[in-house]
Formats: sequence, C-alpha cells, structure tokens
Amino acid sequence: MTIPNFITLARLVSVPLVVWLIVGEHWLGATVVFVLAGISDGVDGFIAKRFGAASDLGAYLDPIADKALLVSLFVVLGFKEALPPWLVIAVVSRDILIIGGVILAWMLTNPIEMKPLWVSKFNTTSQIVLLALVLADRAGFDALSIAIWPMIITTAGLTVGSAGAYLAEWLRHMAGD
Repeated sequence: MTIPNFITLARLVSVPLVVWLIVGEHWLGATVVFVLAGISDGVDGFIAKRFGAASDLGAYLDPIADKALLVSLFVVLGFKEALPPWLVIAVVSRDILIIGGVILAWMLTNPIEMKPLWVSKFNTTSQIVLLALVLADRAGFDALSIAIWPMIITTAGLTVGSAGAYLAEWLRHMAGD
C-alpha cells in the first residue's frame, strides 16, 4: 500500500458520506467533503508520478473511486432535482458504455488496456467543477450559480465527446488496428 493508494481509498470511503450529507441536505458539509475528494483525485496522481509511488493497485483503484464518487453524486443530485435528468443519463450512460466495452472486449478474448484519453481528463475535471458549483450553490454560495448552466453545457459536450472518443478507440482496438 502506497500513500497515493491510501488517498484513493479515502476518496472511495468518502462516497457514502457525501451521498448521506446530500440526502440529508447538509449542503455545506457535502460541499466540503466533495471538494476535498475532488482535490484528492489530483493529489494521489501527482504523488504517484512525482515520487515513483505508482502501483498496479492504484491503477485499478483510482478510476473505481472516481466513477463511484462522480456517478453517485450525479445520480443523487439528479434525484434532488439539482441537475437536469438528461445530463445525469448522459454521464451514467457514458460510463456504462465504457465499462461495457471493456467487459465485452475481455469476453471476446481481446482485452483492451484502459488508458484515460485527454478528452476524458477534461471531462472528469468538468464534472468535478460542475458538482462543486451545484453543491456550493445549494450551500448558499449564490454568486456561483451563474456558472452552473455554462458548466452543464460544457460537461454535456465533454461527456458526449469522451464517449465518442472511447467508442472510436474501442472499434479500432477490436478491428486490430
């Protein structure tokens, strides 16, 4: 176990806490926990790369922690009517598409190595910023609300673009190119 792995595990453990805070409408607490979890996503990767602490476990844990956090928050904020349903469906569908493609490739004995694409990194950043803005707005930081709709549109575009990029990569891989 490395320090980045502990940070990633802390992010994973924070998921039920932040969901519970949102369900209970403890918006400030949810905002603080989520922002710390979002920051930890960059910190664990930085430490792993900078100090040679990358591990196979971390390579699996990091995307699991990211998806658990982001998908959980999109779904719960969708149910709380803080995000439009079409965006929640797009975000969740994209992740199902990616996971389904990996499983299908594996089942067809043509496993694909998952590497995050640059558009996916922008997408994840956009999702984190959007969720932080929505939570902060619900916590009473009204000045941030003006940025929510532009971030919704940005996140939607990056989500669709990312899904398309992963689909293109998957088709190339399956075709043997």
